[in-house]
Amino acid sequence: MQRLVDIMQALRDPQTGCPWDIRQTFKTIVPYTLEEAYEVADAIEQGDMQELKSELGDLLFQVVFYAQMADEQKLFNIDDVIEAVCDKLVSRHPHVFDNADYRDEASLHTAWENAKAQERDQRAEAESASVLEGVALALPALKRAQKLQKRAARVGFDWPQVMPVLDKIEEEIQELREAINEQDVEACHEETGDLLFSCVNLSRHLKVDAEEALRACNKKFEKRFSYIEKNIHQSGRKLEDCELDELEALWCEAKCSVEK
Repeated sequence: MQRLVDIMQALRDPQTGCPWDIRQTFKTIVPYTLEEAYEVADAIEQGDMQELKSELGDLLFQVVFYAQMADEQKLFNIDDVIEAVCDKLVSRHPHVFDNADYRDEASLHTAWENAKAQERDQRAEAESASVLEGVALALPALKRAQKLQKRAARVGFDWPQVMPVLDKIEEEIQELREAINEQDVEACHEETGDLLFSCVNLSRHLKVDAEEALRACNKKFEKRFSYIEKNIHQSGRKLEDCELDELEALWCEAKCSVEK
């Protein structure tokens, strides 16, 4: 770890460092951090442990990068970052570090959420804080929607059962149909967002992670579409030369053969 910190300091040295690293700011490296996080997820999805080792290193480098810039501004350093997360983990796991006893995983999860809520309350003692405070704007939209809904549900703003959520989805679909019929581009944009938000709500009630579910669906789509491409190319044709009925038939074949 110290070697990595030393390398980062050398890269940021105003006289002898790397010009690209020197000119970076907190904001400019955010896209790289997000990219590295997704590459970690992709390596796990592929089951490639060697690639995961490499990508975890890249992600760790991002943490050290932020800490170095903060250190230069006398805000905090990497030791402060590590100490803070250690303190947080200890405080959120009293059943491990303070002999607290929880009956099951559900009660443990409740205690975890209560601990996080107490931390937010402490940060907001001097002001009126929203229940939704702290849900990061940079999260993928599906993940952020799920977190916003979970926060609201904690104070009772939630459907008690899943069927009303399905009714809400049907309502949103009808509103989207009306917007399409009226050729109202702005309304279509808004109603599409409402429909997606309601679908995330459904996934939450079903205890399905919306982001993971869509990632799995994307992967499934890629496999099926690749099957179509392979079959069309083997016939010496291009996809754009085929009728939709033929492509649909190959899609149905892919559903049976690709996933067996």
